[in-house]
Amino acid sequence: MIAVAVVIALTTRHFVKHGWPLHHANVFLVLVAAGIFLAAYGFKAVGWSRLFSREERPSPLELAAAGGAAAVTGIALPGRFDEAVRIGMVRRFRGKRTGIGALCLSLLLLGLIDSAALSPIAGIAAGVSGANGWILAGLIIVSVAGVAAAALVLALPRLSRTSRLVRFRLARWVQENCACPKEACRAWGFVTVSWLLRCVALFVLLHAVQMDNGSTMTLAIAFLCASAASAALPIAPAGAATQAGAGAAILIASGVHGSSAVAFSVAAQALAILAGGAIAVTAIVWQARHRLVPARVRF
Repeated sequence: MIAVAVVIALTTRHFVKHGWPLHHANVFLVLVAAGIFLAAYGFKAVGWSRLFSREERPSPLELAAAGGAAAVTGIALPGRFDEAVRIGMVRRFRGKRTGIGALCLSLLLLGLIDSAALSPIAGIAAGVSGANGWILAGLIIVSVAGVAAAALVLALPRLSRTSRLVRFRLARWVQENCACPKEACRAWGFVTVSWLLRCVALFVLLHAVQMDNGSTMTLAIAFLCASAASAALPIAPAGAATQAGAGAAILIASGVHGSSAVAFSVAAQALAILAGGAIAVTAIVWQARHRLVPARVRF
């Protein structure tokens, strides 16, 4: 928790000292985009919560704080280390104790559902946007990978009950803790809304910097898919930097000037990180407040 606060402070100090990457952006639209990013964290947290059993299910606020903290620490930590941050944050909160095994399984399912949620967005963009070349190929890959991920999520409970696997303890544990298809579909719905909100936030941010050349939604979807795909890499120098680099690359491939693409990518990533940090700090303050109240009552 202290690390999250330190990273937020250093990030804020950096932008205060060096300025926002896009100096001529519409401030009102930037604030609207930030608010949409905040809402996206909330919907994803609700979706993530559906992947736990009722006995071990953390609150959406705890899960939103874990997601926000992971986004903040992604500035410095290598890719995939954000999962450890999420686990650590959830375990530190009060309330229902959630086992590490259940957290790891939920994160595995959440990653697959993330891919499944992006599939229709990428598929629709590939079909109606008129995209071509590398952008079209990337959208098709994201769409196909999402279909495969959805099939795996729905098939996992049944696979764990097969006669060849049920004799293994791990398979029996997966069978007991894996979300049923009904809950997985609910999680998919909430996570899909979260990704749609992120896409809308990027669309608004593109308009804020006047990159509205008639294909703004295509650019927003391509940027979103590229960033999400880079986040799935097994290891990367720094999660946030990798996502920002992938987003900038797809913008450059779309014809955006290099410096403008990099500035937008850094600004979008920073806005998402600051929104996540705001949620994490709010949850930490809320937890501290509830810890102090019983102490005051006893006094």
